[in-house]
Amino acid sequence: MVNMQLMNDLRRIDLNLLVILDALLSEQHVTRAAERLYLSQPAVSHALARLRDLLGDPLLVRQGGSLVPTARALELATPLAEALAQVQALLAPNRFEPASAKRKFRVAMSDYSAAIFLPALVRTLRNEAPGIDLQIIQASREGMVDGVLNGDLDLAAGVFPDMPAELRTTPLFEEHYTCLVDRSSLPQSGTLDLPTYLSRPHVLLEMRGSGTPEIERALTAIRERRHVAISLPHWGVAPQLIRGTDLILTVSSRGLLDIDHQHLLAVPPPFHIPSFAFELAWHARRGGDSGLQWLIGQVQGVLSEAHC
Repeated sequence: MVNMQLMNDLRRIDLNLLVILDALLSEQHVTRAAERLYLSQPAVSHALARLRDLLGDPLLVRQGGSLVPTARALELATPLAEALAQVQALLAPNRFEPASAKRKFRVAMSDYSAAIFLPALVRTLRNEAPGIDLQIIQASREGMVDGVLNGDLDLAAGVFPDMPAELRTTPLFEEHYTCLVDRSSLPQSGTLDLPTYLSRPHVLLEMRGSGTPEIERALTAIRERRHVAISLPHWGVAPQLIRGTDLILTVSSRGLLDIDHQHLLAVPPPFHIPSFAFELAWHARRGGDSGLQWLIGQVQGVLSEAHC
């Protein structure tokens, strides 16, 4: 629960200063905060000086080439974001009008999910809501969850087996794993057995160490391990690494929709890996945001039309 001192501090500051403080805490850079708010850099610097005087704290201190929030600023960040979200919901029209709306949504997704639904979503937005802008951000699972929690992201698309209570999710489709190999590296039967899978090197798709724990957990369940020869964060190029090698790529099946079928072969894993739900995630405090709910509906709609 927000303590009374914090509430009293927030009451003494006008709404414009709160908006600027939120941007400064998010960007940790005066110029970037000014660009985000369409204000001049001197105006933001002046606002920061007023905030420091009102709150009796430097809030952001220079460290190297960036500004680092003080303990007081970190304490204010969450109640500030919640207060602004409530004000936005209070002042927003009851109905979201896509054709006339002017707004930017910050959405996190990998190039895997971008390939599946982003082109169709963009076409829908350009036709029905040309004033809606998208900022696509790539991050690990942990980065997506943190971004939604702290308000840096409006929406995240991915696999979220363990979600904080503050976040809400909706499933988009059920997904399963497939192994990709070079055709010439398998026997005529075109099957991949477990000894072959375990003896050959693997390509691992991961970002900042997040990896694919589902595969490792499935191997641990049968008391086996694989050797990862190459790890990289790029879905798009991963299948190209397989051709002409003995490497194996174990990935979500929809990531292999456009492979080189002449030289590459997609086969089932030789052990059980549970299927999983691919989801959209957002913060519970955004439940009343009609614009965000509209965007979620558009993502669901384009996937439904694509029969995913």
